[in-house]
Amino acid sequence: MSTSHTAVASSPAANSVPPASNAVDERLPAGKLATLGLQHVLVMYAGAIAVPLIIGRALKLQPEQVAALISADLFCCGLVTLIQSLGIGKLFGIRLPVMMGVTFASVSPMLAMAANPTLGITGIFGAVIGAGVISIFIAPFVSRVLALFPPVVTGTIIAVIGISLMRVGVNWAMGGTPNMATIPDPAFAELVAAAKAAGTALPAGPAPMIPNPQYAALDNLGIALFVLIVILLVAKYGKGFLANIAVLTGIVAGTVVAYFLDKVDFAKVATAKTFALVTPFQFGMPTFDVVAILTMTLVMLVVMIESTGMFLALGELTGKEIRRDDISRGLRVDGLGTVIGGIFNTFPYTSFSQNVGLVGVTGVKSRWVCVAAGIILIIMGVIPKIAQAAEAVPQFVLGGAGLVMFGMVAATGIRILAAVDYKSNRNNLFIVAISIGFGMLPLVAERYAQHMPKALSPLLHSGILLAAIVAVLLNLFFNGIASQDEAEAAAKANTHGSE
Repeated sequence: MSTSHTAVASSPAANSVPPASNAVDERLPAGKLATLGLQHVLVMYAGAIAVPLIIGRALKLQPEQVAALISADLFCCGLVTLIQSLGIGKLFGIRLPVMMGVTFASVSPMLAMAANPTLGITGIFGAVIGAGVISIFIAPFVSRVLALFPPVVTGTIIAVIGISLMRVGVNWAMGGTPNMATIPDPAFAELVAAAKAAGTALPAGPAPMIPNPQYAALDNLGIALFVLIVILLVAKYGKGFLANIAVLTGIVAGTVVAYFLDKVDFAKVATAKTFALVTPFQFGMPTFDVVAILTMTLVMLVVMIESTGMFLALGELTGKEIRRDDISRGLRVDGLGTVIGGIFNTFPYTSFSQNVGLVGVTGVKSRWVCVAAGIILIIMGVIPKIAQAAEAVPQFVLGGAGLVMFGMVAATGIRILAAVDYKSNRNNLFIVAISIGFGMLPLVAERYAQHMPKALSPLLHSGILLAAIVAVLLNLFFNGIASQDEAEAAAKANTHGSE
């Protein structure tokens, strides 16, 4: 059965407007392609670099290593965008104006893996590669399981993704994690040192804890608030493209203020190389853990469900008929891009919905614009100074932007849930309530799974996956499985995902 939801364009003889396929395949002048491609890059840039920053800092990597993650991410964003927009043979690429980037849905399980000493960064990359390989093979079957993910399920999952990430945004604004809120009293350390020097009895410990002056410092919080205000002003008063880069504008403005307050150090940018190739396995060979791979595969399944809806909506926006084979080719790129990401030291990939919105804003439907954007991203990826500059942005500046980026993910989930029928089907309330409750477990009771098998930690410490599993099971219990047509219509209606 065809999954097309778009009408075939009228013939040129009957209408002076070119066929829809011509609009998608139209090759614009080089100057216009470069300008429009750069617009797509700027729209996605803040979201693209967020995940490497989150994971790199969670792993306590050195600034140069975090910058390497960002370079790899930009390079792979470009490479996978080229594959999706240009296509490879009959298997890969939907050949629509699609930008690819790392999905926020993968953050929670990767943070759980980062906290597991038996996995670490090589275990994360192994899980990413393994999940990518599996995703390539299951891509043709994803459209057949759409019925398992109606709006009550996808809305709940996306809301939990946003709520889980809000903790990251708040920690950025505070300048670190909550365990940094207090520090040992330096005066006590001085007493100990003096006692040792004099050969007298040491003062009784432990050292008293005092508030950390660097945690939640009012000047840093003020800059985070300034970033938030700039984003809101640009979102309200900016027009067209400017409104689409409100978050990036806020980050730039906040960094400028921080620089003049001597809170930014760009010394490493000056010493970074001007050009460097992105090479595979910079952090060592990946290690493969079955539970971690299966956990990441569940993330990819959720991601591909979102991508399916996005492809259907983009087909309608561009006027191109989207068939099941087209969807399979697009979803295979999610898997292939994830494999490429794991090899080149980055993370799972998906299509970015805000770039789909930009297609509607500009009215330009040519996939060659995204090809140009992909080339720009690849170039950015091999210029380490760009990644080092992104890494140098203070956490509190990112905090103001993170509240918006991650809050918008949660708001998207709430918007989807708002369309769910609760009046005639009260059981949907149980699905949402219980699933969100399970999704909050790792946030409010971090050690709840301390007596459970350690091998399950990537799953048990991911609120996103807990919410997804519970939501799917409860929906099956209460509502059964919807028809394929209903599932496809619902997927198309909810195109703004969790990236």
